[in-house]
Amino acid sequence: SRFTNPTVRMFEQRLAALEGGERAVATSSGMAAILATCLAFLSAGDHVVCSRAVFGTTNVLFEKYFKKFGVAVTFVDLTDIAQWQAAITAQTKLFFLETPSNPICEVADIALLADLAHQHDILLAVDNCFCTPALQKPLALGADLVIHSATKYLDGQGRALGGAVVGSHKLLEEVYGVVRTCGPSMSPFNAWVFLKGLETLRLRMEAHSASALALATWLAQQPQVKQVNYAGLPTHPQHSLAAQQQRAFGGVLSFVVEGEREGAWRFIDGTKIMSITANLGDAKTTITHPASTTHGRLSPDAKAAAGITEGLIRIAVGLEDIADLKADCVRGFANMS
Repeated sequence: SRFTNPTVRMFEQRLAALEGGERAVATSSGMAAILATCLAFLSAGDHVVCSRAVFGTTNVLFEKYFKKFGVAVTFVDLTDIAQWQAAITAQTKLFFLETPSNPICEVADIALLADLAHQHDILLAVDNCFCTPALQKPLALGADLVIHSATKYLDGQGRALGGAVVGSHKLLEEVYGVVRTCGPSMSPFNAWVFLKGLETLRLRMEAHSASALALATWLAQQPQVKQVNYAGLPTHPQHSLAAQQQRAFGGVLSFVVEGEREGAWRFIDGTKIMSITANLGDAKTTITHPASTTHGRLSPDAKAAAGITEGLIRIAVGLEDIADLKADCVRGFANMS
């Protein structure tokens, strides 16, 4: 059952179909999916170009652990193609990125980066956790591999832990070899939960996206808010790009409040409906302070480079009524006074 379970196989087949890939390999978590991908295609002496704007633990994996095994990494601005090009060396084997990014919602031009990567025989891996195949299909835009934390939107209710990698038969056979050998397998029960989640994925992602756009638009009008990061806003620098390569803009937004760290935590502590947790993709709206949670292990310089300020708050908008979420934010703002 570690590598031949029929329920896990069914989940892999359905996810591959949704992403437009030939094959998927399920893993025990999203981080296990990233690790398996890197172990499959990287060796000592190789080089990775990675966006600065990635999940904090992904940053630590590349910055701390892979360097121990002789794999070099260069972090670049997700949106600056010139930085990606300048970072390429003869040893570069992998481009890795999230789009939209966690938590500042920057958007990468997947097709442009795929063209650049393939000119140099480099693989492009895209973390599609925020959009899922319901909203974005990186393989169709030229990516070689798509990575998921199934724990998030693929489940949709915070019930199960898992991950997956999607791509061609040839590439996924290498990933499968790592998972079979090293053992980060998905449990059959969790695969069954994810199968049920996939049945409502499109409807949920449309609802998450609609509410997130409404909340982001409202937050941008509040005097205590200095900045709102959400690609659905026309003021977002990559709004046109996101509208071109995504069906909708997803359920995650972030914003910066007055008062730095104290102001952010006073807002968070003042909310009653939102769940204070680093997880996202749940039916329940979740709220967190990235500088002290998801990206808390980063150095001050790394946080600054990734746009993680002390006043930044991330909200993963759930399926509640938007009026209730706005009222909860009003409570948060009142607690800042």
